[in-house]
Amino acid sequence: MKRLLILVMITVFTLVGCQSNDSQAKSTTTKTQNDETSALRKVTVVLDWTPNTNHTGLYVAKENGYFEQQGLDVEIIQPGDAGADQLVATGNAEFGVSYQESITFARTQDVPIVSIAAVIQHNTSGFASPAAKNITSPKDFENRVYGGWGSPIEQAVLKTLMNTENADVEKLDIVNAGDLDFFTMANKGIDFAWIYYAWTGIEAKLRGEDINMVYLTDYSEKLDYYTPVLATNETMINDDPTTVKAFVKAASQGYQFAIDNPEEAAAILSNAVPELDAELVLESQKWLSSKYQDDAPRFGEQKLEVWKNYADWLKENGVLEGEFNPEDAFTNEFLPKEGE
Repeated sequence: MKRLLILVMITVFTLVGCQSNDSQAKSTTTKTQNDETSALRKVTVVLDWTPNTNHTGLYVAKENGYFEQQGLDVEIIQPGDAGADQLVATGNAEFGVSYQESITFARTQDVPIVSIAAVIQHNTSGFASPAAKNITSPKDFENRVYGGWGSPIEQAVLKTLMNTENADVEKLDIVNAGDLDFFTMANKGIDFAWIYYAWTGIEAKLRGEDINMVYLTDYSEKLDYYTPVLATNETMINDDPTTVKAFVKAASQGYQFAIDNPEEAAAILSNAVPELDAELVLESQKWLSSKYQDDAPRFGEQKLEVWKNYADWLKENGVLEGEFNPEDAFTNEFLPKEGE
């Protein structure tokens, strides 16, 4: 009995020792993981809208660890009432998704926001209408109802396109449809609206609704601007260029993955944002992946002439006041160079 008691005690002490060693090992592992996480530079990137395939590269960079490899702990958030540009300009978010249009206007008001990469090389937006309306060119805008959001830019764009076919913009009825989506507008007697084909156009296709598209770039070179773009503020560029470079490199890797692997990239976005329609995400991603880099030498590349042309167009149409220097509005400085 005594011998049995000794054996039991030895066993107990052995188990306690093992558990102690396991706990110590787990504690060390947890501490190491916490130390690694705390060593990462925490930054926020704010989207321009609800998550969609314009943003896939960011979600891929987060999921695949590209941000972490660059020493970043990135939180992706939605804009809320403040808006992405305001959050980035004020430093409440280090990075954001913006547009050439909004940055151009912001710069004339001395708002220190800068584009650091073009998400899509060419403007894929245009005016969509149900095919039954037979609106196939700007000339067909006459005696129709356009549903928009009340921006003077809309009127200028419509006039520019209509002028190419000697159509009379005065014969177009422009109504403010607010936040109504294209499909709701179509059911309320509105003939056509401005959409991004990569999302709403693909959605129409999946719904089995035939639409006609009148793309801006088919009628004006000056309307082939960067929309959307990745942006930061001048303080980040001046005071923390290392973080900006790291962010752009990781984001570029994410978008390159989406270019090369659209189906896998779509799955990553759908898993990250499960409330999205997975089929829409997949079909949109397959359509958009070739548009990210398109004919540019690398993802994110921007041209001075594109920024200048659009600003000139805005001034010609009386919708841009103040001084605008296109060279200050964007930079290619942080894009990965070949071999990086």
